[in-house]
Amino acid sequence: MAVSTPQPILDDQAEPAWEIATLFPAQGTWSEEDYLVLPTNHLVEFLHGRVEVLSMPTQSHQLIVLFLYRMLYEFVTARGLGTLLIAPLRVRLWPGKLREPDLVFMLAAHDDRRHEAYWEGADLVMEVVSADDPQRDLVTKWQEYAQAGITEYWIVNPQARTTSVWRLDKEQYVEHGQFGRGDIATSVLLDGFQIDVEAVFQSG
Repeated sequence: MAVSTPQPILDDQAEPAWEIATLFPAQGTWSEEDYLVLPTNHLVEFLHGRVEVLSMPTQSHQLIVLFLYRMLYEFVTARGLGTLLIAPLRVRLWPGKLREPDLVFMLAAHDDRRHEAYWEGADLVMEVVSADDPQRDLVTKWQEYAQAGITEYWIVNPQARTTSVWRLDKEQYVEHGQFGRGDIATSVLLDGFQIDVEAVFQSG
């Protein structure tokens, strides 16, 4: 008696395992506790009851992030200024809103705001603008990080080949500098820290 062999499902016939989604809360009903125990190595942010899965970074994006990390890590560790990490790391901006900046720095004086599962805000964040959704970093997070009281925000834009540095003035950001080809980007929070802008983009 011949035994039939299951036929493979063609790619255009395959469907996601939708049932798995029912194991998780519905969008709009997630709690911070649900989000913080979510088992994934993807970048996922939390926005008032909703989870948002971010797109996978490109190679050039990651190379730029690592270049920035090496430069900033060398500066802050040599001076014992604080702790620097890269994504994925959850940063709680306020109750109900958690983001995952590309680079996040906390001064040593604020160590009590660092927790295993997430940080309570930060003192400096850097974002490398993604080509698929530039408004997220240029507008949305610019507003949110200021609202959260993050002292300094660097926006590194590979498409424009510019780096803008924003400092917090009361409750809003003011531009410290817009740096392009041939410029040296500098920090307000970290006196003496500077980066050759063209070298940043050559790293990617």
